[in-house]
Amino acid sequence: MGSRTQQKDAEYVVSLDRARPPFGIGNKANNLQFLIQRGFQVPVTHVCTWEAYLRYLQDDVELIERVRAGLLIKIQPDRAYAVRSSANVEDSLAHSFAGQFKSALDVRGVDGILQALWSIWALTRSPGVHTYLQKIGVDPHGLKMAVVIQEMVPPVVSGVSFSKNPMTGMDETVVEAVRGSGVALMQEGVTPQRWINKWGEWIASPEQECVDRGVIQEVVAQTKVISKAYGGAVDLEWVYDGRDIYWVQLREITALRNLNLYSHRIPKEMLPGMIKPLVWSINIPLVGGVWKSILTELIGPNDLDPHQLIKPFYYRAYFNMGMLGQVFESLGLPRESIEMMMGVSRGADRPSFKPSRRTLRHAARMTRFLADKLNFSRRFEAFVPAMQTRYRAFRFDQAGQLSERGIVAEIDRLFALTQETTYYNILGPMLMFMYNGMLKSQLKKVGVDFAHLDLTRDMDELHEFDPNVHLMRLSQHYRQLDPELREKIRTSSYEQFRQLPGMAEFQREVEQFIQQFGHLSDSGNNFASVPWRENPDVVLSMIVNSELAEKASQKISFEELGLAAARRLMLSPVYHRARQFRLCREQISSLYTFGYGLFRPYFMALGEYFVRRGIISSKEDILYLYFDEIREVVEKGHDGRDYADRVASRKREMENYRNVVVPETIYGDQAPPIDTRQRDKLVGIPTSRGYYTGPARVVRGIQDFGKVQGGDVLVIPYSDVGWTPLFTKAGAVVAESGGMLSHSSIVAREYNIPAVVSASGACALQDNTVVTVDGYRGEVIIHEKLGETVADTKGKE
Repeated sequence: MGSRTQQKDAEYVVSLDRARPPFGIGNKANNLQFLIQRGFQVPVTHVCTWEAYLRYLQDDVELIERVRAGLLIKIQPDRAYAVRSSANVEDSLAHSFAGQFKSALDVRGVDGILQALWSIWALTRSPGVHTYLQKIGVDPHGLKMAVVIQEMVPPVVSGVSFSKNPMTGMDETVVEAVRGSGVALMQEGVTPQRWINKWGEWIASPEQECVDRGVIQEVVAQTKVISKAYGGAVDLEWVYDGRDIYWVQLREITALRNLNLYSHRIPKEMLPGMIKPLVWSINIPLVGGVWKSILTELIGPNDLDPHQLIKPFYYRAYFNMGMLGQVFESLGLPRESIEMMMGVSRGADRPSFKPSRRTLRHAARMTRFLADKLNFSRRFEAFVPAMQTRYRAFRFDQAGQLSERGIVAEIDRLFALTQETTYYNILGPMLMFMYNGMLKSQLKKVGVDFAHLDLTRDMDELHEFDPNVHLMRLSQHYRQLDPELREKIRTSSYEQFRQLPGMAEFQREVEQFIQQFGHLSDSGNNFASVPWRENPDVVLSMIVNSELAEKASQKISFEELGLAAARRLMLSPVYHRARQFRLCREQISSLYTFGYGLFRPYFMALGEYFVRRGIISSKEDILYLYFDEIREVVEKGHDGRDYADRVASRKREMENYRNVVVPETIYGDQAPPIDTRQRDKLVGIPTSRGYYTGPARVVRGIQDFGKVQGGDVLVIPYSDVGWTPLFTKAGAVVAESGGMLSHSSIVAREYNIPAVVSASGACALQDNTVVTVDGYRGEVIIHEKLGETVADTKGKE
């Protein structure tokens, strides 16, 4: 009789093993059972089931002895245990219950475990738990509390790991660790060491590690396997005893659900710098609308809102990566597919496309999309000349002769046309990168570095779109003139230059240059930027002060790679496609910049009307109004009495935010506090190899071009094709924006000078500050601020 009673009481306390999960053990224990069944190392774990808890709620006076009897069978008196809650609604898909129930560590003996267990049960009756349950819509009477009793592992190092970044939702494994017990991770003032591994690359790690990197690598590897088996993002707790890694808790990362995540990483290349309200109200429908169109090709009709897809913070553009990630996941693609296509995200273990059931639902659309894009170069060839003709039909130089309504009608017509161009302007670079990636991958197999290949050798047709080539010719012509004529040109304004005698041919060439490239500006995506045609004095100054010279390429042509005939034959189609789409990118970029730049003269003409009506003080003030506000004034005859206040307020805001360091990633829809601190070292992304030490020269726009001297470190917020002449003087480049495929990165590699991009706060440097640019690690060391003495040295690869 006694043995049968003891066996029955023991059922209140069950052990986890590889068998079928026992009933009534709660979510936390079920997750541990999941790990055990799949062969992961978990400390010996027992569970007091919620059947005992239900008896506790009935004030069963015999319960304590019955549970004690069960514990006596399971518990080792010489071992220490962790006692934790495991409720039926805890660590669930919807609610984590973090911090609602206590955990007791280093508990010894049956009496100690009983006391800890009773404390957990007692908390279920506390007002705090009941308030939490009511807040999340759970009936307190439906709560069932099991308790985990787990042998403690002697901790050499303890930590947590996340299969996705819990703050950003990005596909990277985050590990935090401390020496000794994991309790230190929760104690105030204790900062754990932190590692971040993204697709096989360590993107963050401590300088002095508390444990061998191999242990952390194993934590990362197992975390990925656990997450894949679990079928979702997980948060894990682990302990290392000097020999083995033990997993002591597993939870789903519930906080990632419905998280809006905004990234400035790609938009700061497409829409760099601060964006004025009018530019924003044109650009976002253009860019966001085209992205919606592309995604519709892939997934069919959808309710994506372009204004939710791209959002402004501090007058800068951010992509809603959470929204885009959901779309790509629905296709069976990695959430970071856009970054991968744009060449921003790297790593040897980055995810690849693996068709799934979700993919099959969209297979027909995806097949049509890919087939269409394989022959996209033919559409480029037909599209560009046809669109050039349509753009040149706009009489933008006569915009002031139209009525206000007539100007708005022309803007609407121009918008519709530019939507078509924007579609090509987005797909062109993406396809170019795709073919570059294919060629790079194939060359790597035969031991050839893509970086050493001169992809554009003998592509003279590219010169049509490169202002640098034409500036070089003009500069050479200028230097061939009589010294007296050169001096007259050097001291003349552009209007005075046009009247000078004895240089008709040179004047005609300069005028043709302005006609061809006068639409260029600081940013081809920002019609608030003054184009060269409105500031011809700057163009003349560039010609006069240019130090352009041909630079011998250190790269080799495709023919010089020395490939075997069969390999060369196999690679030739991809090589020619890569060249073809490089040309397509330049063609469509030039067309887009020209067409998009036409918005400016129309809006400036409208601004002059508004000045005459007393709505704004200067025509440039129209850039601080949104297009719907402008349309309201024009179509409804609004007198605009409060518009001057709106303009003034927005101007003040933009001035206050001009030099702030904005975060690359924003979580949630609320703008975060901004960091205005100065640092002794700037960190960015290395995109062109080498080292260089020299004086910094901050250039914010064409008005600063004349400051740059030979050997300066060119510090810029971003760059566009119009900035190219500066790179010939620079010893290195530091940009606040950009990635591997940004304009500044590509040109720096072509000119063989070091470059660091995405270096936040770089433009806060003072001119002549001595800095060292490390093109390998992505660091910019500020020497003068540190009081260091350095030699003006240069090392390039």
